[in-house]
Amino acid sequence: MNGLAMFSDMQSTKKDNKDDLVTQHAPLVKRIAYHLMCRLPPSVQADDLIQAGMIGLLEAARNYDAKQGASFETYAGIRVRGAMLDEIRKNDWAPRSVHRKARKVAEAVRQIENMKGRDARDNEVAEALEMSLEEYHQTLQSASGYLMLSFDDLGSDDEAVATSLSDHASTPFDGLQKEDFKRSLAEAIAGLPERERLVMTLYYDEELNLREIGAVLGVSESRVSQIHSQALIRLQARLGQWTGRSES
Repeated sequence: MNGLAMFSDMQSTKKDNKDDLVTQHAPLVKRIAYHLMCRLPPSVQADDLIQAGMIGLLEAARNYDAKQGASFETYAGIRVRGAMLDEIRKNDWAPRSVHRKARKVAEAVRQIENMKGRDARDNEVAEALEMSLEEYHQTLQSASGYLMLSFDDLGSDDEAVATSLSDHASTPFDGLQKEDFKRSLAEAIAGLPERERLVMTLYYDEELNLREIGAVLGVSESRVSQIHSQALIRLQARLGQWTGRSES
């Protein structure tokens, strides 16, 4: 067999392997899409997320390098989720009022915790915002999807791991900054109130949906959504130095 024929066979084998990876992991795309859907409003369509996720899966199959140490499923899951989040951001379904309210809540939490040296309580945040407790919980509910995306923008999800697998830090200082951020984030999550920390673990690590988490905690799905949103706001407040929203 001449060199050209051997090269052609090698390229064909690589293509077959990539096609096999895509076919084998297609169900992963649906699973991630429906996991995200439970945090998003009805205007976001599952089919749109799945389509974006399939593009992410194809890119993962094309770019995957086993030498980096991660399994393909781990790498693909990161890329698929990232592609779906990009699709949601591109359409920016959250009204500006939701963005503003979420920032105000985070600022109120930051001020209360700095003043009192402990976790801000729901009633304290509501009072600072001149809201009833019911109105405050409603604000958390309506901001839940926006907050999820904001949390991902902090680099807190596994998309950050994907970046480290495919891109090297441009300078040693960049690498140190990433490590400092990871450490700050880990400390902020560990410092959450117990119930908020548990919800974060069940949602992000165990990949349970809100209804399943509610069954574990013995509360309603809407209450889990509020707890999750409160946790994300608390993290935003405590990581202000990384988000450009630190205190003036």
